[in-house]
Amino acid sequence: MEKRLAINGGPRAIPEGTIQPWPPVDAADEEQVLASLRGHQHAFGPNCQAFQEEFAAWNGNRYAITTNSGTAALHMGLVACGCGTGDEVIVPAYSWSSSATCVMQHNCIPVFVDIDFATMNLDVDRLEEAITPRTKAIIVVHLHGLPVNMERVMAIARKHGLKVVEDACQAHGARWRGKKVGTWGDCAAFSCNQNKLLCSGEGGIFVTDDEEMLAKAQSLWSFGESRSPVESRDYHVYAMGWMYRNNDLTAAFGRAQLRKLDGYLEAIRASAAVLTENLQGVPHLILPVEPEGARHNWYNYTLRFDMESLGHVHDASAFRYKLVEAMQAEGVDTGVWQGYILPAMTVFQAKNGYGKGCPWDCPHAAPVDYSLERFPVAQRHCDTHTGMTVPLRPPNGPEVARLTAAAIRKVMENVEELQC
Repeated sequence: MEKRLAINGGPRAIPEGTIQPWPPVDAADEEQVLASLRGHQHAFGPNCQAFQEEFAAWNGNRYAITTNSGTAALHMGLVACGCGTGDEVIVPAYSWSSSATCVMQHNCIPVFVDIDFATMNLDVDRLEEAITPRTKAIIVVHLHGLPVNMERVMAIARKHGLKVVEDACQAHGARWRGKKVGTWGDCAAFSCNQNKLLCSGEGGIFVTDDEEMLAKAQSLWSFGESRSPVESRDYHVYAMGWMYRNNDLTAAFGRAQLRKLDGYLEAIRASAAVLTENLQGVPHLILPVEPEGARHNWYNYTLRFDMESLGHVHDASAFRYKLVEAMQAEGVDTGVWQGYILPAMTVFQAKNGYGKGCPWDCPHAAPVDYSLERFPVAQRHCDTHTGMTVPLRPPNGPEVARLTAAAIRKVMENVEELQC
């Protein structure tokens, strides 16, 4: 077989049309959604109530609220934890923007902590040094479906009297020490966006075991009212509120997909194992890890490039994009998930969320330091990673994982074609 890279005119390693889209939609999905469409409650309806109950039962929570996004569920978590003006909330320096902007949405101040390179998650060893008298909560992100060491996080949180919000938006079914994420902290947020392992197109789920926290979250979720849409509403606003409710069609799709989720998770784990096995020994690659006690859901299979061995430490990000482009030309469905660490984003560097410097210049806030040199590990990860989701997911199987590994190996074994 010709070894010349496809980006330079060689043959593709993965034929066109091999990788199939996510999620698989079958007759069960169609039947559930059509039944909702033919019903008469297209706003918050019976599928919403059923979806909440079924997800709570599946994940092991007492309460669940279906929302219009994972971002909404995160915001609800901050409110449920009693976070307010000037309170500080600890967030990992690398995640999706919502993990930090949800803090600002309730006039709180995000305080960033660097990540652990091996796991890509918050560096728990650095957690306590970020705690101040103003700290109210910790947002723990189970990034790409790999759970954080929740025993250590909860011990630190309880020692300092802090609340914990689990950002499990990518982590459906992931477990730490056999216990599902979303059941460790005070509350948690899941996403049901198009790309998530529980897909309903858009949507999210807030979960908690605490009835008082449920009530606070529910108030924010529905206009600041004290009663849910299925109760006798008085339409009186008691506090700041948004409209974060889900709709019946979306919930119907989510219910159908939830029934298949355990099967999806097992299939994805099997494909991830095949990919890992076939990537052993590929030069210049840093493979993802699954620490003892963790059960990854492999939402995103994330590789890092060893820029030191490649000789590209000085231009890591630029050369990473060349490598990704070469892999894409071979047919690898991969890309750069998040190209900026959170503290580098303009809203945090400018410290101007609402205008006139708020919330950072509000009277109850204290100064925080977002100097980028404080987050070297997050920056290294950010500059050297690429990730993939769809190739490991049904209807794709182990053979697609093998083809993907072969395509990645082809690029990395012929990397001199990209050097300049």
